[in-house]
Amino acid sequence: MTDPEPTALTLLRERADSGDPDAIDELVELAAERGDLDELRRLADRGSSTATDQLIELATEQGDLDELRRLADAGNTTAADQLLELTTE
Repeated sequence: MTDPEPTALTLLRERADSGDPDAIDELVELAAERGDLDELRRLADRGSSTATDQLIELATEQGDLDELRRLADAGNTTAADQLLELTTE
């Protein structure tokens, strides 16, 4: 028997990729719950500010300086602030 979750997740991603805001929000929430930086990064790179916020929060919690640096280099001031805070403690 196959696991239905990947199919549901695939369908959710397809809806999000076609611009469905509810699907995007649901994916962001699921990714944040799973600690899935890759999914959050993908959604953030596609323009989801909620995904960006969650990505910064998760990267900060995990001490992922590379991810915070990547976001800060792209102009995200919140990521830059978090990076500064983590590196000056």
